[in-house]
Amino acid sequence: MRGLSTLAAVLIAATLVTGCDIGGGGDLVATASGASTVNGSVQVPAGLHSGAVSTVNGSIHVADNATVAGASTVNGGISLGAHASADSLSTVNGGVTVDSSARVAKGVTTVNGGLTLKNGADVGGTAGNVNGSIVLTGAHVGGGLHTVSGDIDVTDGSHVEGGILVEKSGSWFNFNPRRPRIVIGPNSVVQGDLRFERDVDLYVSDKATTGPIIGATAVRFSGEKPKS
Repeated sequence: MRGLSTLAAVLIAATLVTGCDIGGGGDLVATASGASTVNGSVQVPAGLHSGAVSTVNGSIHVADNATVAGASTVNGGISLGAHASADSLSTVNGGVTVDSSARVAKGVTTVNGGLTLKNGADVGGTAGNVNGSIVLTGAHVGGGLHTVSGDIDVTDGSHVEGGILVEKSGSWFNFNPRRPRIVIGPNSVVQGDLRFERDVDLYVSDKATTGPIIGATAVRFSGEKPKS
């Protein structure tokens, strides 16, 4: 997570280079070799095995059962369809949705946007952002959850390896005085440290399992959700 604030510059540079090689603008439908544009969305058809796809100003949608080497954008969201797979997903200004039983081999990152991992979704690396909610519903993350100002909900028996890190903002640009709300729901498991470098509201179900909690005091709750 540290250094995620530099993601925007890296993605812009990388995407512009590939985009200029393939096309300057317009919506694209990916082929087996991938697709890249500057101003426009990218669609990966259902069932296609595609190379890397990227854009600067536009969204990316990977349809059900498709495979993509990687997907990156700067201004736009990314959706990975049910049973689809990707090497990595990254954006700067936009949300990312990983649908049911989809798999991301490495990481899922955004700067300003939410992350939604649905039932059976599997992320092998880190899932992280700076601003925006992170919601796991029966999902698995192998490399931990990281945020600065976002809320985190780990629900419906989700399993997180690598712990949770809520970082203290390192710059005025990312400063948000609001306390992030962290909820670990029933039957969910968080392995590793839950480390909080800023004040948070932490709620942990009496049926959840977590590693050591550092920097916060958990409020235990019964039932499906905390009352407050």
